[in-house]
Amino acid sequence: MEIANHSATAAGMNGFKVVVPPHPLINHWVSVLRDQDTPTHAFRSAMGELGRLLAYEATRDWLPTAIREIQTPMGKAVVKSVNPVEPIMIVPILRAGLALAELMTSIFPSTRTFHLGMARDEMTLQPSVYLNRLPDRFPKGCHILLVDPMLATGGTVAAAVDLLKEHGAEISQIKIISAVAAPPALKKLNERFPGICVYTGAMDQTVNEKGFIVPGLGDAGDRSYGT
Repeated sequence: MEIANHSATAAGMNGFKVVVPPHPLINHWVSVLRDQDTPTHAFRSAMGELGRLLAYEATRDWLPTAIREIQTPMGKAVVKSVNPVEPIMIVPILRAGLALAELMTSIFPSTRTFHLGMARDEMTLQPSVYLNRLPDRFPKGCHILLVDPMLATGGTVAAAVDLLKEHGAEISQIKIISAVAAPPALKKLNERFPGICVYTGAMDQTVNEKGFIVPGLGDAGDRSYGT
């Protein structure tokens, strides 16, 4: 497993990579999310800002571009721009994933969003699907951002990746965006999906008996929507 922060890289296995971008704004928004005194509206806003920054980092070398000639007010210029014909596919895992994905569409010229509702049994910690709005088949070669704020035990995100594969996606087409990740989830992803890449705001080392990351930030869905 490779863990990178854009300034230091550890050798890994199977091509699996975890990236924790060292941007001060990412650290700031994670700190807002961790604070138990952050009110609901500020928590959801911080989640959106963090998601936007992580999506920016995750697609740094992933966006198809086109070169064209345009007319500026002063003359002609050859410019390189993102090809809007190839939208980024955003798949937030409901409900907490909605908050993390909320501002991602603002940075891309073209996106498509497919909602995936998954619930985790509090006793068994196993996920179940209650909403599936994935396309029948993902376009060949498209780029997919799978958005799940908390990668704790890894059961939910692994089940989601399986669903993406069932709908035609290849591992090379998928990047996972999370607010906080922990070793059990990363170990499961590394074992089951060699080559997949995770971008996360922070890495914590502990998951408790209830399947929550410690210190983490609590229940991301409850804190995003005040329930």
